[in-house]
Amino acid sequence: MGSTAKGSYTTSFAFFEALWEAGVTHVFVNLGSDHPSIIEAMVKGANEKKGEFPRIITCPNEMVALSMADGFARLTRKPQCVIVHVDVGTQGLGAAVHNASCGRAPILIFAGLSPITLEGEYRGSRTEYIHWIQDVPDQKQIVSQYCRYTGEIRFGKNVKQVVNRALQFATSDPPGPVYLYGTREAMEEEIEPYQLDQAQWQRVSPAALPADAVESICSLLANAQSPLLIVGYTGRNEDSVSAAVQLADHIPALRVLDTGGSDMCFPANHPASLGLRYGIEDQITKADVILIVDCDVPWIPTQCKPRSDCKIIHLDIDVLKQQMPVFYIPAIARYKADSYTAFTQLNDHLVSNTQLQSLLKDSAHTSAREARQQSWQKRQDTITELAKLPPSDQHSKSAIAPSQMASALKSSVPPDTIFAVEAVTLTGFVADQISPVLPKTWINCGGGGLGWSGGGALGIKLASDYYSSSPPSTSNTNKGKFVCQIVGDGTFLFSVPGSVYWIAQRYNLPILTIVLNNKGWNAPRRSLLLVHPEGEGSKVDNKALNISFEPTPDFSGIAKAAAGGRCWTGVVRTIEELLRELPNAVKAVRDDGICAVMEVKLSDDLSDMTKENLTEEVKAATSGTQWKDRLVARLQFSISGMDLALIV
Repeated sequence: MGSTAKGSYTTSFAFFEALWEAGVTHVFVNLGSDHPSIIEAMVKGANEKKGEFPRIITCPNEMVALSMADGFARLTRKPQCVIVHVDVGTQGLGAAVHNASCGRAPILIFAGLSPITLEGEYRGSRTEYIHWIQDVPDQKQIVSQYCRYTGEIRFGKNVKQVVNRALQFATSDPPGPVYLYGTREAMEEEIEPYQLDQAQWQRVSPAALPADAVESICSLLANAQSPLLIVGYTGRNEDSVSAAVQLADHIPALRVLDTGGSDMCFPANHPASLGLRYGIEDQITKADVILIVDCDVPWIPTQCKPRSDCKIIHLDIDVLKQQMPVFYIPAIARYKADSYTAFTQLNDHLVSNTQLQSLLKDSAHTSAREARQQSWQKRQDTITELAKLPPSDQHSKSAIAPSQMASALKSSVPPDTIFAVEAVTLTGFVADQISPVLPKTWINCGGGGLGWSGGGALGIKLASDYYSSSPPSTSNTNKGKFVCQIVGDGTFLFSVPGSVYWIAQRYNLPILTIVLNNKGWNAPRRSLLLVHPEGEGSKVDNKALNISFEPTPDFSGIAKAAAGGRCWTGVVRTIEELLRELPNAVKAVRDDGICAVMEVKLSDDLSDMTKENLTEEVKAATSGTQWKDRLVARLQFSISGMDLALIV
C-alpha cells in the first residue's frame, strides 16, 4: 500500500482501497451532497495511488450508470461499483436494478445517507437544507428486494470487511447487485490504514451434481428419442458454452433451445441449435426428456408446454427461483449446481461409460444425428429466405424488413462484434440473422427494464477496451472489440440517450447504434391481442391504443446533440440506403473512433399490420403447429415481425 499522510486516511478512502483490492476496477458515479469524503478520497486516490485505484466514470444519469456497470460485469464476470446520491439517486437507478438482479450481474451499489447529526458534533454533520428533506425512514427498502445483500457502513474500522462481505454475495451464485449505504459522519471517520487477506474473501465455490444425478441424467438423455436441453444463462461462462456443445455432440438426438436469458448460450451453427426463442418452440411439445439448465422461463404454459409423459430435470444455480413468488415446473428432479461443472460431469460420465457409448453409436442414434442435421439445415434455409433482397434494380423502392436489416448488419461488422441487444418484439428475427456462434458476442438485457442497452453497450465497450491488453489499461481507446447496440425506437428513448452519448464522447467509447423505428411500442399490442384477440382494442390502430410515436422523434439527432456533434448519424428507409450507409456507419466507429447512430425506418407494411392479420396469427400461434408454415409464407410478403417476434 502506498504512503498515506497521517490523519487523512478516512472510511471513504479505505472503501475505495477495498474495492480495488477485491478486483473492482471501475466506479460509475452520480455524486451529491452526501459525498464530500467520497470526492476527497477520489482526488486523493488519483494523486497518490497512481493506477492502483478504481477509475471513476461520471454518469449524468443513474440508470445509465448502473447499466454501464451491468454491461461491464456481464462481459467480464468481474464485479463493478456504482455510487449514487441518497434516496433520490437510489430511486434514479430505476429499472436498472431489476435488470441487474434478473440478469445476474455482480454490482456493488453505494449510496450515502443524510447526516444523522445537526449541531456539528462530527465532521459531516448537516450543512444544507436538503439534508432534512432527504432523510427517509428506511432508504435500503427502495432496492432491497432486488439485492442479494444490503448493509450499512457504520464505522470506518471494519469498512473493508463490510465491502468484501457484500462482494461475496454479489459474486456468489446466483450473482447480482448488492447495496451498501453510510452517513456522511461514518464515511468521514479517520482510521488507521489496514489491509485484508483477499484469499479469505473469495466467492462461494460452484456446486456440483451428486453422483447418482449424473448417472440418471445421462441415462435419460441417452435413452430418449427426442431429448431437449433448454438454457438461459449458461453463456455467462464461456466454458459452459463449449461444455454444452460437447454434450450435444455426445447425444445425437439432443436439440438445444436458448431462451435468451441474457447471453448467447449455444452456437447457432451447431446442428442441435434451435436458436433463440422466448418460451415457445415446437420441440418443447415433442420432447420426451427435457433438461433445463440456468433458465428462468423454459416455456409459457398458456402458449406451449411439454407433453404429460415428458421427464423433466431442472438444474440451476437458483433452482427455487427465490425472488419469484410464483414459479413451478413439473420436474421429476431438481439440482442446485453450476452449469459448467454439471455439463463437465455429464460429459465425463458419457465418455467413460462403455454401455452408454455403445448405445449412442447404434443405428437409431445415427439416424437421429442425420435427422437433426437436416432439420437444422431446413431452419437455416428459412432464415436465409427471410433475409433475401429484391433484385438490385428495385432497391431504391424497397422498404426494409427486420430480417433484411439484421442480415445486412451482420455482413457489415467484424465477425467478433459484440451485440448489445434490446430489440424487444424484433429480437427473434434479429437473433436468427445474427446467428451468434462466439461466446460473449450476444448480450441481451437480463430483465424487463427497458433502456438497458445504451449504458450496457458503453459498459461492454469500456470493458473490452480495458482488457484488450495485458496488463489492462485505461489508455486502450477503441482497441477492444467492435460493439453494436440494436434497440427499438421506444426502448432507445428509455435508455436516456442524452446521458449515453455524452458519456460516449467524454470517455471515447465509440459504439454503433441501430434504432429500429416501427413507430412506437408494438409489444403492448401483442400482449393485448394474446388476451383480448376480439376486444375493442383489436379494432383500432396504435394511436388509439396510445402506443404510437408518430410523429417520430429525430433519434439520431438526439444522440448527436448529446455528443456535442461528435457522432455519425443517418436515417435509412430503403434497401438502397441501408446498403449504402451501413459501411459509412461502421467506418465512423471503427476508423474514426466516434459513435454512429443509424435509424432504420421499417416498412409501413411492417409497422401498420392490420388487426385482422395480427389476430389471425395470434390465434394460429395458440392453436396448433401449422402456424409456422403459414407465418413463414406471410413473412415473405412483408408480414409484421414486430408483433410476432416473441410468438415465433
